[in-house]
This record gives sequence, structure tokens and C-alpha cells, in this order.
Amino acid sequence: MFMNFRRIRKCQFMRLLTTCLVLCMVTVYWEELDHQVVSHVRAYTYRYLVNRYNFLNSSYSLSSSRHNRKEGYHDADAGLGNYPYLINHPGKCGGAGGDGRSRDDVLLLLFVKSSPENFERRQDIRVTWGNESFAWSELGASVRLLFALGVHPDAGGRSRVQSALLQEDQDYGDLIQQNFLDTFHNLTSKLVLQFHWGHEYCRQARFLMSADDDIFVHMPNLVKYLRQLLSSQSVAKDLWVGHVHRGSPPVRRKESKYHVPHNLYPWPSYPDYTAGAGYVVSGNVADKIYQATLLLNSSMYIDDVFMGICAEAMGVSPQEHVYFSGEGKTLYHPCIYVRMITSHGHATDVRSLWQAATDPSVSGNSVGFINNIYCTAVRVAMLCRPYYQNTYSCMAAFT
Repeated sequence: MFMNFRRIRKCQFMRLLTTCLVLCMVTVYWEELDHQVVSHVRAYTYRYLVNRYNFLNSSYSLSSSRHNRKEGYHDADAGLGNYPYLINHPGKCGGAGGDGRSRDDVLLLLFVKSSPENFERRQDIRVTWGNESFAWSELGASVRLLFALGVHPDAGGRSRVQSALLQEDQDYGDLIQQNFLDTFHNLTSKLVLQFHWGHEYCRQARFLMSADDDIFVHMPNLVKYLRQLLSSQSVAKDLWVGHVHRGSPPVRRKESKYHVPHNLYPWPSYPDYTAGAGYVVSGNVADKIYQATLLLNSSMYIDDVFMGICAEAMGVSPQEHVYFSGEGKTLYHPCIYVRMITSHGHATDVRSLWQAATDPSVSGNSVGFINNIYCTAVRVAMLCRPYYQNTYSCMAAFT
């Protein structure tokens, strides 16, 4: 009995010590735990159990209070989307008809969000996946490429950069620039620029794509996909497709680039949205987003989240496509290229990837029963590893 009592006392002591250690760890790392666990649990509960965004559906207003914005931000009351154009090409989509609408049939209006100093990235895109001549001559598709920009945020170098932009636009005629600072906290202004320009000058475009200047787009695969959608009119409407984030919570950590304070967005979950790196909407959805930008408070400076808020307000839901990578970077293999649509993180290898991904031999990898089995096996080996963060989900291996 005496030995058993000592053994019980020792066990209780170890439990108490363990509990104290756990509490100490929770105390030290509570903010990180809250961000990684508590916030996500609350967000998913709101998204999937409550699943109400009445603050949008009832009033189209995000918040009655104004967020105290940092220097360089533009207040929503200034009229987001009403910034004057510094560079514009109203006739990019063709000649105007009597009703002010362009006559040319445009399959895809392709907007690339770019920073003023990223000339090399824009040039790489012009000669690869954004090449309008290639799209027309090789794919028979009418694609209009435009780069959306603000002004350089550094006042000291702004004049030099602006002169270079004017020369670049004179050479290529594909820059659209408005007079707002080109900063992270003005990305929403850049989003609104795209949808306002499309509504004003290219309303007849069947689809609009918004993309970052460090992504890769497999244009032949994208055009093939869009044409398949057009073959079914019901599918080609109300389309918003990309890499979908569902039930994501706002980041409350002040040191984060994506920090959103409670007074800007007090709810525990964002509406569903697609990663801003690259997504496609149909023409009627582009018009709905344009209408939403006229009605909604535009203080939300994370552009893909603001896109989700606009879409939720207008009754549009995003659709997942397994070969839109979101923030991920593709794995390099012909069996991936044959299906890929977008890949993120290509600031320096766009030309080499374009050459490899569009090589005529790639299409042969999907022809025939044996080749299909081989490529499926390769994709399973590359995309279905549990310890590796892939560009595409495991489901893509079988699609």
C-alpha cells in the first residue's frame, strides 16, 4: 500500500508538471496558436455553420466606420475607380459602334497587374503567354493584353520611371495607368481599374482574366478550356474560376503584410474568393463586379478578398479548377504541362517554361492509352505526396 501511494503521488506530480509546461507554452505562443487554430476554427464555423453575410446582402456596406489608413493609402470617399488616366488605350478592343461599344469579337481581355519598374517581366509576358499575335495565328483566338499600373510610389524616382513607362507604352501600346500610388495597400484600386476599364471600353469580351506579372499562363490550354465553356452557354455565364480559398479568416497579427484590423473587417470569415494571382470571369460576371464596385465601401485593401466581397454581394460564387495554381509554383514535367493553366512564382523563367510547356512533343504525352496511364502515374507521384506542398491538388492527377 505504501509503495502504491508513492507511485500515485509521483504520477500526479508528473501530470501537474506536464500541465504547467503546456500552459507555459500556450502562454508564450498564444498569438501564433490563435492565428493558426482558433481563428480558423471560428472562421470555418461561421462559413459552414452560420454561413451568413448579411452585412453584404442587406446594405452593400462593409462598415460604417472608416479605417485610419496609413500614408500612401487613398480614402474610399475619394471615389475609388475615379482616378484620372495617365496612360490609356480606349480603342484596344476595336472600333466603337453607334452605342459606344466595340465591334471586335474578343475572346479574352487579359489584364496583368504589374508594378511600374517591372519592365523585364512585362517584356517576358509579351513574347510568351501574353503574345496577341501568337494567340491569333496559332490558336485563332482574339486576346487583348493590357498591363494595369499605378504611379511609382517613390517620389524621388517617379519622374524617371514615368518617362520610361511613356516610352514603353509608345513602343508597345499596352499599358493602362491611373493616378494612384502603386503599393500593396492600393491593390484594390488596381482591381477596380481593370473592371471599370473593361466595362467602359471592352464590354463585348467573352471573358476577363486578372493575373499577376509573376505567373505563367499556358495560353493554349486556357483558350481550349474557354472554348469548351462557350460550347455550353449555361456554363459560360456566371463563371468565376480559379484557385478557391474557402472560409479564410482575416489575419489579425499586426506584423503581417495581410493584417486586417477589426474596425476594417470585424467578421471572423471572409466570403469565398479565388487567389488573386490568376483567375477568369465571364463577361456577365465582370459586369456584376463593376456594379458592385460602385456600391461597396472600398476600404478593403486586399484585392482578392475585396473581389470575394463584391462577388458575394452580387450572388456570384467562385468555382475551383485544379490546374489554377493559386500561390503555388508548378512542377516541371511534360505530364504536368499537358493540363496546366496557371502557375505562380515565375519572375525569371517565363521564357524557358513557355518553350518547354508549348513544345509540340508535349501534346503527345496525352495521346493513347499507355501514355495516359504513364502520365497519370507521374502526376500521382508528383502531386499526391502528403509531406509536400504541391502547386496542384492530388485531384489534379486524375483530371
